[in-house]
Amino acid sequence: MSLNILAIDDSRTMRTMLEMALKQSGFNVCLAEDGKLGLETLNSFSPDVIVTDLNMPVMDGFGVIEGVREHPVFKTTPVLVLTTESAPELKQRARTAGATGWIVKPFDKDKLADAIRRVAS
Repeated sequence: MSLNILAIDDSRTMRTMLEMALKQSGFNVCLAEDGKLGLETLNSFSPDVIVTDLNMPVMDGFGVIEGVREHPVFKTTPVLVLTTESAPELKQRARTAGATGWIVKPFDKDKLADAIRRVAS
């Protein structure tokens, strides 16, 4: 069974890299360029795992995490934060909001795929 992955990042280059890496790992991928658009795709795409950047216009990654946790259908969906940030206070804020895990960019595609499979099971 192939997992549905929603990847949210404002960088076109990062979205392209994520799409290629995730598809090569056998995942179905839906992309969004900011948190608001990401949350709007939840019902139509039904992700098994969400991968989100933190720093984005319109709605940041914290807003994504909070929005997912407030959604009646997706409140338990794993959310992985993929970001250049590494500050402990940001990690704690993401964890408090309900993030499942934290991956620092640049990412290794195999490690990302493994992390997705781990949190999805």
